[in-house]
Parts: sequence; structure tokens; C-alpha cells
Amino acid sequence: MTAADQGSVRTAVITGAAHGIGREYARRLAADGIRVVVADVADAAETLALIAGEGSEGISVRCDVSSEESMCAMRDAVRDFGGAEIIVHNAGIYPFQRFEEIDLAAWRRVQAINVEGLFLLTRSFLPTMRERGWGRIVAIASGVFNTGVPGALHYVASKGAVTGFVRGLAPEIAADNITINAIAPGLIRSAGTLAGPHQKMGLFDAVLEMQAIKRTGMPEDLSGALSYLVSDAASFMTGQTLLIDGGIGRT
Repeated sequence: MTAADQGSVRTAVITGAAHGIGREYARRLAADGIRVVVADVADAAETLALIAGEGSEGISVRCDVSSEESMCAMRDAVRDFGGAEIIVHNAGIYPFQRFEEIDLAAWRRVQAINVEGLFLLTRSFLPTMRERGWGRIVAIASGVFNTGVPGALHYVASKGAVTGFVRGLAPEIAADNITINAIAPGLIRSAGTLAGPHQKMGLFDAVLEMQAIKRTGMPEDLSGALSYLVSDAASFMTGQTLLIDGGIGRT
């Protein structure tokens, strides 16, 4: 019996949803009538207010996605909330360092959050999805995997691994009515990119020149795709990476 057959409201866990793009993901899914668990290392009060404003329920759980112990504790908290059939691994870091400046610790930190976090999150909630006969997993890849970007090798490599994870897991879970897909954004104007060196480096202007659509991407440009991917309408789509970058290279 699927979650839809049970007539229950679905619940989504979104990592890194205390601010930025993740906050918009949480707001959009709440507007769709989905309950939302905000899993983040930061305070999520503002995100929870947005969820409530959309008429949905939400909780926040402090969670370090690179820690197996922390992820297990978050899973247990979500179980008390009724469990979850939807997971969105949005948490990620993107430090700018030239190759010669990347030591092993820096390399491992990026992989731990961007890739191992996806592995741990999926391992935590896949059993519930299998039990309920329905599930949606959405990973966040990046358009930079297709183009590369100077000074971000560890980030680009991690997003390539995310794409591989999605392709590799899809055939293993399809029989249980579970799909896994990824969203690959281009450069998006968000709290994270505005706080980083993107403007100082002139990346917004440079990327705009390469885009077919001549405006900077916003979090709202991604949330519609997420809404689709976690819905029943996307039941025949799995193992895919959806590129949303304003048409880079297609001017």
C-alpha cells in the first residue's frame, strides 16, 4: 500500500534548509501540503515560520550531515514525527581554493558533506520508503560538473559523485516505487552565494553572459522542479539529473 493509498500527508526531510535555497525548497513543499523536517546545523526558526505560513507542519532538527551519529539521531527524531517518504539532500559547501591549496583535510570535508551526507541520508530513510512502498529522493548536483570552474576542483568532483550516486542507485530501488533524481542548478543568487566570493570574482556577470536567459537565477527557479520530482507526476522519471542553469552555452 502506498502513502497515497493510505491517505496520509507526506513528510519531507530537507538538509541545509535553515536558509538560502533550502529554505525556498521547504516553503514550496509546505505550500504543496507536505510536512517538512528542516535538518541543519543552524537555527531554523525563520524557515519554520515560512512552513507554518503555508499552512503546513514542520520541525527542525540540528544535524551535521557528515556525522553518522548525528544523522542517526535526526532519523530517530523524524521517526517520532511520523517518519518521512521524501528526502532532499541540499546541504553542501563550495570553498574556493586552487588545486595546490587543497590539502587532504579540505578535500575530505567537501566530500563528507556533499557526497557522504547524501549516502548517510539515503541509508537512514530508504528502509521507511521500502516499507511504505513509495519514496522520493532528490539530490542536489551542479551545473559546474558540465563546465568546470577554476578554483573549485573538490566541489566539482563532489557534484560529479552526486550524479553518479543518482544513476547508480536508481535501478536498485525502482521496484519499490522509489525514485531518485537530481537537480543541477546553475549560479543562483542566494544567501550562500551572496555571502561568498562570487560577486567579488565577477561570477554573476560572467555567467549571465553565457546564459540564454539574461537574468540571474533565483531559488524560486529551482523549487518548481523539486515540487515535480517529489510528486506522483514524476513516477516514471528516475536516475536523471535535471539541469536548470538559464541555458548556459546556448546563447
